[in-house]
Amino acid sequence: MALAALIAVVVEAAATWLRSGRIGGRLIVRCRRGHLFSTIWLPAASVKSLRLGWWRVQRCPYRHWSLVTPVRASDLSSRQRARAARLRDIPLP
Repeated sequence: MALAALIAVVVEAAATWLRSGRIGGRLIVRCRRGHLFSTIWLPAASVKSLRLGWWRVQRCPYRHWSLVTPVRASDLSSRQRARAARLRDIPLP
């Protein structure tokens, strides 16, 4: 059982790294409507969202619930990165 949990954490961390270039921490994510914002994303930890692999269902700061996924900050313009950094959700993982 512990081995399965460890494998799940490693797989989620690897998937997060592939999508964002980082394992966790404060990441920029995109909701299904295309909104960018920053959130705390920790493998195997989520209080404010429902985890579904590297996706999570959580409240977007634009006032709707959505599937969110990490994005690579380097793929965004400096304006998009700055706006996402300013637009944060609640400070819980």
